[in-house]
Amino acid sequence: MSNKITSLFKIKYPIIQGGMVWVSGWKLAAAVSNNGGLGLLGSGSMYPEVLREHIQKCKKQTSKPFGVNVPLLYPNIEQIMDVIVEEKVEIVFTSAGNPTIWTNFLKEKGIRVAHVVSSVKFALKAQHAGVDAIVCEGFEAGGHNGLNETTTLALVPTITNKIHLPLIAAGGIATGQGMFAAMALGADGVQVGSRFAATIESSAHKSFKERVVAVEDGDTMLTLKEIGAVRLIKNKFYKEIEDLYSKKASKEELQKHLGRARIKKGVFEGDMDNGELEIGQIASVIHEIQPVAKVMEEIVKDFFRIQQKMSVLNF
Repeated sequence: MSNKITSLFKIKYPIIQGGMVWVSGWKLAAAVSNNGGLGLLGSGSMYPEVLREHIQKCKKQTSKPFGVNVPLLYPNIEQIMDVIVEEKVEIVFTSAGNPTIWTNFLKEKGIRVAHVVSSVKFALKAQHAGVDAIVCEGFEAGGHNGLNETTTLALVPTITNKIHLPLIAAGGIATGQGMFAAMALGADGVQVGSRFAATIESSAHKSFKERVVAVEDGDTMLTLKEIGAVRLIKNKFYKEIEDLYSKKASKEELQKHLGRARIKKGVFEGDMDNGELEIGQIASVIHEIQPVAKVMEEIVKDFFRIQQKMSVLNF
């Protein structure tokens, strides 16, 4: 599978693992890279020296390309960027912030940059900033999301017609069928989050992984738009938020109830009642905790199966 994305990142398959907070450590990133995709370390849940440790461990586990996902609105951003440069990371995916601030800095160091967007407006802004590729993420995705609630199915062809850069589709993609659909709409590759979150190599808590594979249709919901739209599995914490909305709580009251480290509490520490359980809608098709190698094998096999099926259809 050779195209713009495989050439840009020097990978076998145009499959990028989402850089998810509290999920995407060195074990996951290295496993994805070793199996032909592009693994990403999720720096959003790491202090600078913790990130350095994960980068160094990832280098020991894989000779293949891997990168770091950097949410630009998180603290310690300057130190995070310094670590990335010092450790000679070659690929950075930026998100949750203005790409014009750091893109030139990274590219001057020879680093390839992709930026995550949720609208045409921000895709054009990222292109103008000089990024090498764009990730367009539909609101089916887990974690923090765009406010427009534009689906991946609608977002990919819309952005494709407005930019000239390689495009990576994200949000609601966990299978070869989803990958084929996204690429049929104009994407050059896909970013997969939820399915990798439920792998053996994921650093998420076992209880969280088990909850993910138990998700059924309608078990996730986008909420907390006033603070930062996020897709969550419905649990005790989610119901508390809904109760606050029913009482017309203010943004300050919502923020107070959210507090700090809710994602860590749920995803990493395994508190299924009181934690933020971030996952995408596509979790409803994930039914097993598997090793990364098996996930990659299934996605690629299913992609080629669908490709073959479509090629022989007669209309």
